[in-house]
Amino acid sequence: MSKDAVTTATAAPSTAAATPADAGDAGYSKDLKARHVNMIAIGGAIGTGLFLGAGGRLRDAGPALALAYLVCGVFAFFVVRALGELVLYRPSSGSFVSYAREFLGEKGAYVAGWMYFLNWSTTGIADITAIALYTHYWSAFTDIPQWVLALVALAVVLAVNLISVKIFGEMEFWFAIVKVATLVAFMLIGVFLLATRHEVGGGTPGLSMITDHGGVLPHGVLPVVLVMQGVIFAYAALELVGVAAGETAEPEKVVPRAVNSIMWRVGLFYVGSVVLLALLLPGSMYSAGESPFVTVLSKIGVPAAGDVMNLVVLTAAMSSLNSGLYSTGRILRSMASAGSAPKFTARMNRSQVPYGGILLTCAVCVLGVGLNFLVPAQAFEIVLNVASLGIISTWVIIMICHLVFVRRARAGLVTRPSFRLPGSPVTEIVTVVFLLSVLVLMWNDPEVGRKTLLLVPVIAAMLVGGWYGGVRRKVAAGG
Repeated sequence: MSKDAVTTATAAPSTAAATPADAGDAGYSKDLKARHVNMIAIGGAIGTGLFLGAGGRLRDAGPALALAYLVCGVFAFFVVRALGELVLYRPSSGSFVSYAREFLGEKGAYVAGWMYFLNWSTTGIADITAIALYTHYWSAFTDIPQWVLALVALAVVLAVNLISVKIFGEMEFWFAIVKVATLVAFMLIGVFLLATRHEVGGGTPGLSMITDHGGVLPHGVLPVVLVMQGVIFAYAALELVGVAAGETAEPEKVVPRAVNSIMWRVGLFYVGSVVLLALLLPGSMYSAGESPFVTVLSKIGVPAAGDVMNLVVLTAAMSSLNSGLYSTGRILRSMASAGSAPKFTARMNRSQVPYGGILLTCAVCVLGVGLNFLVPAQAFEIVLNVASLGIISTWVIIMICHLVFVRRARAGLVTRPSFRLPGSPVTEIVTVVFLLSVLVLMWNDPEVGRKTLLLVPVIAAMLVGGWYGGVRRKVAAGG
């Protein structure tokens, strides 16, 4: 679909309902309710990045990790707020890929879509790896090979996604309920321990846990900077609100409420949890291999704390895999409608689910099953770092799309909705600079960050090769 066609569609409200501005939006059901979208927003903000990743980051960065979560959370909110404005301007299941097509051209949509696919397909590998690792926690599953458990998890979530969008919404709703209930319960326990000065791991909780163990920055500023990449990955999936809006009946009511609630959720769940963890135990007592919540609960003798938290972290990984298959299916269908993705990814089943794109993502995840077979110990870290490149590039493209959108609005070509990103264009520019600076600072981490950055030229070469190797001709021919 050309940019001229998009402009015509958005300029003519009387025909917009009959002819979607993005050809890839046709055929979807509107079965996602307000509670589904709200919980998708919550689920996107709470995942394994907090339940599992916070332990190792707290050990490395100290209590200043709370500040890192706050700073990254503010910029994540800016990204979702910008996307929310674009959604209200024109809801689309193609989300930012559809907006990139309108404001940056088909090349922009091509890069946005495949980088997002890179993010979620590699995140999917990380998720099935994590699910297999968490399942091995229970003795009943220790004899089952890691790759078998990964394959079973992928098959279950694939089945759920192919049935209907309503089933996906229900699954995410209950996944989010489990995660929120667990966090609230832990925070109540933590506040009680602080208020009663109950001994935790041989020490008395309070500010002394920070002041007597090196202060807010026990290891200096650099470790805090280096964990930024992981912190941003922890917020990945917040942009799912924009994708889900294309399958809800009243996006103008649902999206602003869901987007605005993200900020206080970030403050309460991420920053609040890390502050509590820092006040309960010194950072040196946490580890990358164990959930920090399990560490605290085990120190106060809570029975089966490990089993309960392991189940919750398992739920978070299943939720992430579920979301990844959902979103890439919609994004690839939008791309296929213009010729920048394989034709079969545009196919839908009787339940109005784009099964072609979902199956393509699953095919990459199956490669991840092979990775679990060959290098089970390194599989998780390998794909996690590749995924971070995908999410940072996606967020940068969203902000650039919003900049062009605002510029066109000022020229009278489009109309901005009342729900707006504040401080434009400064907010977009500062956010883009921050995200790019995180990539630059990754070079200071020779073990992980530097190796990840060395993949950038490889990915760029693959994108250029794909475009000139056939995608450009398909786009020129109209898909």
